[in-house]
Amino acid sequence: MKSISPAALTSFVPTGTLRVGINLGNPILANEDPNTKNLYGVTIDIANEIGKRISKPVQLIPFKTAGATVDAVKTGEIDLVFVAIDPVRGADISYTPAYIQIEGAYMVKSSSPLKANEEVDLAGNEIVVGKGSAYDLYLTREIKNAALLRSASSQAVVDDFMSGKGNVAAGVKQQLESDAKRYDGLRMLPGRFMVINQAIGIPKARSNYEDTTTYLSNVITELKQSGFVSDAMKHHNIQGAKVAE
Repeated sequence: MKSISPAALTSFVPTGTLRVGINLGNPILANEDPNTKNLYGVTIDIANEIGKRISKPVQLIPFKTAGATVDAVKTGEIDLVFVAIDPVRGADISYTPAYIQIEGAYMVKSSSPLKANEEVDLAGNEIVVGKGSAYDLYLTREIKNAALLRSASSQAVVDDFMSGKGNVAAGVKQQLESDAKRYDGLRMLPGRFMVINQAIGIPKARSNYEDTTTYLSNVITELKQSGFVSDAMKHHNIQGAKVAE
């Protein structure tokens, strides 16, 4: 594979260390060991592989939400981030092709009359969603009649929902299912309301960002074709997501 040009590498890694934003708001992509505080997951494996290929040390910088990682890209605090492809974020971020596809789903209380995703966008319904998440951005564009109630993070959605906020919870299917285990009387609506394409993003504010994006796009394509991404998903026991085509 063609290597990254010296000029692109200098603008990509200006400090000499590849600073990678890790979004802990999506457990499919990354997690933190509660005891050691070590980060692990598919995105960490990919970040370390990129560091190895460009012969640069990698600094993993954890964030609680995707929105916080995007803000850090805009301010130049990080060089690379793993986020959902979204046109709003695309104003500041240059994306590679997707490496993983994740489903966004709705959850309701067992007593809810709602039975299908199509019934959610009705006047009177209130959807709880993590502020600044890919689901928030998507639903802000798509929801016409229901109201959106924003939690501080994706992890807070179910707790807020169970404390009386809204009548529908929205987010990563696996995150909702995992959080719901702490409570009784919840059910998922069948299917999904969106498919989220997760990709690598870099700041457009950097010079030569087009060349860097091309290089990283080639890396991602190779990691998908070689089985690296699927092997990482199996290693970390990721369910409900698939390698993007």
